[in-house]
Amino acid sequence: MTRTPPPKTPRQPAGAKAAAPRKAAAGARRRGPGFLPLALGISILVHALALAIHFRFPDIADHLKKDSGLEVVLVNARHQRAPKAAEALAQANLDGGGNTEAKVTASTPLPPKEQRREGDQLVEAKRRVAKLEAAQRKLLAEAKTREVVRQAPKNSDSPAEEPREVSGVDLADSAAAIARLEAKIDKDLNEYARRPRKKFIGARTREYRFAQYVEDWRQKIERVGTLNYPDSARGKLYGSLLMSVVIRADGTVARINIHRSSGHPVLDEAAKRIVQLAAPFSAFPPDIRRDTDEIEITRTWTFTNADSVRTE
Repeated sequence: MTRTPPPKTPRQPAGAKAAAPRKAAAGARRRGPGFLPLALGISILVHALALAIHFRFPDIADHLKKDSGLEVVLVNARHQRAPKAAEALAQANLDGGGNTEAKVTASTPLPPKEQRREGDQLVEAKRRVAKLEAAQRKLLAEAKTREVVRQAPKNSDSPAEEPREVSGVDLADSAAAIARLEAKIDKDLNEYARRPRKKFIGARTREYRFAQYVEDWRQKIERVGTLNYPDSARGKLYGSLLMSVVIRADGTVARINIHRSSGHPVLDEAAKRIVQLAAPFSAFPPDIRRDTDEIEITRTWTFTNADSVRTE
């Protein structure tokens, strides 16, 4: 068996090996003068771009100015299912209709009222209390000064008048009058301090804190009223009346006042009976209880021809 010898690599002459490094060095010297300005130009361009870029934090104040807030619409009805394409935010789901294709919401023709901030009523009440207390202190001071008899300075040239003799009966009457005045002022102050802090809620005025409470009250009244529709009026009498219901903080009913009768005593008495059957209502939540002892809800009660009760 014969072996094939490996191919032999041709040997390079020693002079060729020594000439290769010299050629590489010569090429580097030829590239040197043109490569350095190019590198400097690229470096200057990169630094200029870096200096041209600026970073700053977002302007929070400008963002807050552009934020117009969240608009919430209060509705007087509720549906179980939410609408597929809601057009407004409200405290309850309502899938309503309308008689126009334009996207509008119900509004009042009355001019806009002055916006009252939370706490304005408390400030006004404190101002009235301070004014009343100042007037009562003035009256009390005037009553006490009647005990002191002040004499005007007499002219030395004029003959001195003999002082009038005050009897014991006059002193007793004056003291009794002063005592009665002081007692009346103290009674007024005590009655003013003990009076409940009341909130009036009409059909067109509704504060956001009371919206859910009034809505729950309305639903309960209409449910109980429809179930207990007066038999003597069923299918015979229909009408509406204006009535106020005063509710205490624990949910019990304090008073019921009819401001405008329906013209039918049966319906008027039925409205009062419905309130008594629906009572007691829910107790006030903490955000209402902190500054309100009683809520007076005024509504128009309607006994419809469908034998149901509606309040609005």
